[in-house]
Amino acid sequence: MTRVVVAMTGASGAAIGLRVLELLRTLPGMQTHLVLSAAAERTLAHEVGVEAAERARMLAHVAHAIDDIGASIASGSFASAGMLVVPCSMHSLGAIAAGIADNLIVRAADVHLKERRRLVLMTRETPLHLGHLRNMVAVTEMGAIVMPPVPAFYNLPLSVDDIVDQLAARAIDLLGMPGSPLAREWRG
Repeated sequence: MTRVVVAMTGASGAAIGLRVLELLRTLPGMQTHLVLSAAAERTLAHEVGVEAAERARMLAHVAHAIDDIGASIASGSFASAGMLVVPCSMHSLGAIAAGIADNLIVRAADVHLKERRRLVLMTRETPLHLGHLRNMVAVTEMGAIVMPPVPAFYNLPLSVDDIVDQLAARAIDLLGMPGSPLAREWRG
């Protein structure tokens, strides 16, 4: 069984996080562990619909409370293929960069960094100021992968759903699991 931790924070782009959970659910032998921040629940309701947070929990195999820092995913002994924070707010990015593990999202991200496991942060803010950029450099130096949700227009997307699908698949591909790539490849 392959386990992946998915966290969603309050940044815009909630539909991408939901699509990540949908795609992971289709992969054989996959078990997902989800953590939603309170701001993520609010953003999901605003951007996707009032039932979206519950849908996210139903797509996950295990849903953990943000304040449960004693959860299984808070320990290095919990083996996983990686963690995706989709979307990742600048607040969460800053906390991860500083090692301020005061909630389960940041604690699980910290565990992935210390265990040298894949951590993909789909950071969402624009424009960026120097503090944002420094935090991105800091987490990259620690081993995380920073993936702002910048669409690939070479795929000629016809809808927002096409863009969401490509970004979600690309984020999963960055974990380097067997069966990837899910994203459409550039063919030249």
